[in-house]
Amino acid sequence: MIELLSKERCISCNQCVSVCPTNVFERTEGGIPVIARQSDCQSCFMCELYCPTDALYVAPLADEQLVAVNEDDLAAQGLLGSYREHVGWGKGRKSTASSDGSYIIFQRMRALH
Repeated sequence: MIELLSKERCISCNQCVSVCPTNVFERTEGGIPVIARQSDCQSCFMCELYCPTDALYVAPLADEQLVAVNEDDLAAQGLLGSYREHVGWGKGRKSTASSDGSYIIFQRMRALH
């Protein structure tokens, strides 16, 4: 579940608003978006993936346990934007697509034809 939108990191690009399939975020007049419908979050990580400044944190286990969220702690642990980093999205990051099982199977199938 989306747990944090960092006011310090956000650049008001509204990518999170645009990519969210369940309309969790809301644009604001001249400001950063807000998490308006947190309970609608399906933890798809699209907002975190598309955020260019790693200003978002989606807690993968928020539905199963209470998650205490502190922005400074998340930053210190490298968790802000961690999903985006793990898949290799963003400037200076190495793509991890070639190690994905689906990608490997697709490549093998393609080589057969």
